[in-house]
Amino acid sequence: MKPALRENHLSEPAGWQAFRQGPALAAAISQQLEPWWQQIFGYYLLKVGNLSCQLDTPAARLRHQLTLCSATAKPQLIAEPDALPITEASVDAVLLSHCLEFQADPHHVIREAHRVLIGDGYLLLTGFNPHSLLGVCRHLPRLKQDFPWQGHFFSASRIKDWLHLIGFEVLSEERFFCSAMLATEHRQGRWQRFSECYLRYFASSYLLVARKRELPLTPIRPKWQVQSGFSAAQGISARQGAQRKSV
Repeated sequence: MKPALRENHLSEPAGWQAFRQGPALAAAISQQLEPWWQQIFGYYLLKVGNLSCQLDTPAARLRHQLTLCSATAKPQLIAEPDALPITEASVDAVLLSHCLEFQADPHHVIREAHRVLIGDGYLLLTGFNPHSLLGVCRHLPRLKQDFPWQGHFFSASRIKDWLHLIGFEVLSEERFFCSAMLATEHRQGRWQRFSECYLRYFASSYLLVARKRELPLTPIRPKWQVQSGFSAAQGISARQGAQRKSV
């Protein structure tokens, strides 16, 4: 598997305003997440990263929502996404919204999310699609220093490979927001509506919903049994024969 480590330091965007059409993308992500909040129950939802913390999730049916990001975003917890200060198996759901693109070790970020999740806990992850017009624009020299193109884009299939390797079951994959994010404002024109209907594979963003699965450790007894070559009837007849000879 090709490593995803980045030696150079990546700066994480402080909020959705750092992107062109960032607020429109945040609204689209919230719309994609809303149906899932009706299916996830529990006590704790952990939002990891500056962008995740700024997403509104009023429909979430989890009693407590914890935010973990940099100090500039006024979080409840201040820590790195790849070193969560949370007890193992204590969180019901983790939200990673466009977080992996700006981390030096994104694979370890997913491992940390897996560690803190309870059994059958949910991971909701969004990312930028490299196979989109937005992904093609990252090769333009004048955009390499701007957000989101200075990050590292990972395809949905690659992220799913990581999730399966760690022990997640991918429940859903959705692609949305067909825009190159070059203009300042996002407009729903005829081309955008056509792309959302027929060209969703090339959309700029995707949502993966996965669930942590744990295999049971209960031993399974074999259905077959070893047959002994010595039967009880043979033993009784042998003892009776020995008694007759002694008499």
